[in-house]
Amino acid sequence: MSLSEDLAQAAAAASARGEVSAVLAAEPASGRRAYLVAFGEEDDRTWLVLDDTLRPVADRERVREVASIVVLSELAGELAGGGQLEELRSKLAEVRITESPAGIEEAEEAALGLERAIGAPPIVASPAYLDEVGSRTRKLERALGEQGSPFASSLAASSGTVEAFVAEVEARHVVPLR
Repeated sequence: MSLSEDLAQAAAAASARGEVSAVLAAEPASGRRAYLVAFGEEDDRTWLVLDDTLRPVADRERVREVASIVVLSELAGELAGGGQLEELRSKLAEVRITESPAGIEEAEEAALGLERAIGAPPIVASPAYLDEVGSRTRKLERALGEQGSPFASSLAASSGTVEAFVAEVEARHVVPLR
């Protein structure tokens, strides 16, 4: 079964609790698939984590684990390549054509590899996804001559965002947590 079909089944299972606005798949460190389901929008949004059998999860640590890997994966995809990967690839192609500096092909290949690692939605948020995006981003940063890692710095600076998201999922989880 495809990921899209899995997400559709999770949405159908959750729909008894309200109108589903999003479903995200996760395979946190435990390796067990789960689904983070959003109901509603903005200030009215509530959340539900479903396990791999599409049953609601009431375990607080499991909910935190799923919410954390989802938000980290989303941030990684957004921040990789400076958050402007398509624009960067376009600029690299332009530089190759107009200036053809040494190493430009390596940078273009690294940017393409990163774009492939990020992938198109839907994705499965997982440590493996984070590792792949991080590794591909570092390869691109090196090809561009970066000494440090702007990506790692940006991700680290997002810790408040991660904690706020996890806290929201906990506080607005439609099944009481234990």
